[in-house]
Amino acid sequence: MLDIKYIRENFDAVKKAAQVKRVSIDLDQLIAIDDQRREKLQKVEAIRADKNKSSSEIPKLQGAEKQALLDKMKAYSEEEKQLDEDLKSIETEFTQLMLRVPAVPSEKAPVGKDDSENVELYKVGTPRVFEGFEPKDHVTLGEELDIIDIPRGTKIAGARNYFLKGDALLLENAVMRFTIDHLMAKGFTPFSVPMLVNNDAMTGTGYFPGGEESAYKMEKDDLNLIGTSEVSVTSYHRDEILSHEELPKLYAGYSSCFRREAGTYGKDTRGLYRVHQFQKVEQVVVCKNSEEESQKMFDLLLTNAKEVLEKLGLAYRVVAVCTGDMGQGQVYKNDIETWMPSRNGYGETHSCSMFYEFQARRLNLRYKDPEGKTRFAYTLNNTAIASPRVLIPLLECYQNADGSITIPEVLRPYMNGRTKIERKK
Repeated sequence: MLDIKYIRENFDAVKKAAQVKRVSIDLDQLIAIDDQRREKLQKVEAIRADKNKSSSEIPKLQGAEKQALLDKMKAYSEEEKQLDEDLKSIETEFTQLMLRVPAVPSEKAPVGKDDSENVELYKVGTPRVFEGFEPKDHVTLGEELDIIDIPRGTKIAGARNYFLKGDALLLENAVMRFTIDHLMAKGFTPFSVPMLVNNDAMTGTGYFPGGEESAYKMEKDDLNLIGTSEVSVTSYHRDEILSHEELPKLYAGYSSCFRREAGTYGKDTRGLYRVHQFQKVEQVVVCKNSEEESQKMFDLLLTNAKEVLEKLGLAYRVVAVCTGDMGQGQVYKNDIETWMPSRNGYGETHSCSMFYEFQARRLNLRYKDPEGKTRFAYTLNNTAIASPRVLIPLLECYQNADGSITIPEVLRPYMNGRTKIERKK
């Protein structure tokens, strides 16, 4: 959420942000509603001031003069009641509009309509070239090794569901634990988080309104399954005032995540790339209200994710996400895309985002600066690792001619020292 004062003072910039982010919002209506809200508030304040003044004068009066003032007070009360009712309606409309106003993207963010116009910044590592045999995709590898079962997952839960079995589960656990250990060495606190959250948490992190179709709703309990632990972890300090000495807060949420993938019918239907349930370690930072500090934290989050991929021996590239592919609250965003042989290209595995105070305003997440002033914090997040998507490059890039999978060296301690995944005889 943006400050209404900021919106008024930077109206053209906010209007342009809505256009380049493809967000439908009538800013002229918002300003008109805010004008009405301010006018009503001024009237209420004037009435209350006059009522207070009259209350102190009534004891001094008698007879008709006193009665006239009492009648005036009664009329004031009726007018105030009506104004309060009007204000309640206006405030509801005002809040609904405010929740749809997008953050203004950084000047660094490329302008574009969708992910096809994201801009590659650089590549790291060289994609494997297979010699002497034709590589298989992760689905074929998983089926032949009897470690992935998509048909039975679909049978009991519908499309985009799966079973991981045996060594696939162990490999997933290994990469998750390796990533958590890597982040803990950097000072991050790991979290196991609530996977069912209320609407306030979804709204506070910017997923509602607008993202309801992508979320699984538990109607009976009025709760939502999270699509990322960012929702739970960023909401952890909602309605709190922290001390500047506590910042930055470095957190890592580990959870199952759930997404309906609304609007992706017919897209990435084969394999584990786009599924309804997955595991993820998400980095979350709460820091001081400073663009310089935010950039420093952004670089840290991005570096952590890159280091994980590099230690796993996977080739990747980093792209600057264009405005049309950014979320409503994101100011700047980089995606990391990892090389996947079956796609003959790079597939998104990480998203690193800075929000400035967009989420903190919605969550009422504040801190006291060194001068004692209460300020809204800045927030950021980035995927550290997500599975089963990361299993795609791990299985495909480390496959051998005999159908076995070499386990990356850094994961072997988490798999009891084993060096390969092979079909059990």
